[in-house]
Amino acid sequence: MLDLKFIREKPEEVKDGLTKRGEDPSLVDKILEKDNIRRQLIGQIEALRAKKNIAEDKITNLQGKEKEKAIEVLKEAKKVLEEKEEECEKIENELRGLIVLLPNLPLPDVPLGQSDKDNVVVKTWGQKPKFNFPAKDYLSLAEALDIIDTKRASKTSGSRFGFLKGGAAILEFALVQFVFDRVLKKGFVPVVPPVMIRPELFRGLGYIDKSDEEAYRLEKDNLYLIGTAEHILGAMHADEIFEEKELPKRYLGFSTCFRREAGSYGKDTKGILRVHQFDKLEMFIFSRPEDSAKEQQLLLQLEEEIMQGLGLPYRVLRICTADLSRPSASSYDVEAYLPSEDRYRETHSNSNCTDFQARRLNIRYRQNNSQLSFVHTLNGTALAIGRAIIALIENYQTKEGFIRIPKVLWPYTHGLRIIK
Repeated sequence: MLDLKFIREKPEEVKDGLTKRGEDPSLVDKILEKDNIRRQLIGQIEALRAKKNIAEDKITNLQGKEKEKAIEVLKEAKKVLEEKEEECEKIENELRGLIVLLPNLPLPDVPLGQSDKDNVVVKTWGQKPKFNFPAKDYLSLAEALDIIDTKRASKTSGSRFGFLKGGAAILEFALVQFVFDRVLKKGFVPVVPPVMIRPELFRGLGYIDKSDEEAYRLEKDNLYLIGTAEHILGAMHADEIFEEKELPKRYLGFSTCFRREAGSYGKDTKGILRVHQFDKLEMFIFSRPEDSAKEQQLLLQLEEEIMQGLGLPYRVLRICTADLSRPSASSYDVEAYLPSEDRYRETHSNSNCTDFQARRLNIRYRQNNSQLSFVHTLNGTALAIGRAIIALIENYQTKEGFIRIPKVLWPYTHGLRIIK
């Protein structure tokens, strides 16, 4: 959530940020109009309270009919005051409802753009594999080896699900250990979190202000299933105050994630690239505002180290203003190369959400001078495991249709070196 004081003092800057994101800047005027009404009402309420207090003091010195008359006047004043307070509360609720519709503002160095086509490639790493045979897609290879089974998953659970079996299941847990060994060295605390979250906290992250059609909601329990560990890790410290020496606070969460894929009908309907349930390792950081840019570079560095360690060719995109998620002020994507498609597909993302989420969730830190300020929050994919398995299958396939396992994973694969 944006700071109302900031909106009030720099409305043109807020409008400019909204325009860069392709959002309607007129919302700022509506917010300022409501804020002006609210401030007028607050002034009226304070004046009425002061008069009421003076009248109550005077009544004690009155007698008879004079006192009765004063009591009647006081009753009327209290009634007017209650009406003004109710009106002010209504306006405050309307004002909050408008402010939460505002996305975060992009940082100054975020490239301008009107769609995802304007995202900027800032780095390409690794050699694309050169096969002396036609490259197969991961699903053909996996089904032939009986390590991914979407047909039986469709029977048990419907479309966009899959069983990971044999070598694919071994790969999943090998990848978890591989990532743990690299990320924990950077001071991240491992967490296995709940996969259900309360609506008010989920809303605090800033992803369901306009629609929750992408999320699974358990109506009977009034809970959501998380779409990534970011959702629950970010909410974990709601209404808490860090001491400055505790920051940065870094977490590495492993969780199953749930998404409806509501906007992807007809896209990647086969296989496990775009599914309703998947496992993921997610990094989350609470930092001081002056450190958040540096912490975002740490997230990107770790994402690249993981991809390089696995030997997967990739590219890094700087996300343009129009393609930022609602809470993000700056984002990068990492995309792995898939030989069967001869293109790159997203495997990682990371975002600096500045104080947008912390302000909504009331997460602050106490500076050495005892002043309280909102922290900055950052999130980054350590590994979307299903997509990593897809990239490994395609880039390490053999002419025989086998899958070589990169040496870096051998310590975790229980003797498995090649999936036949």
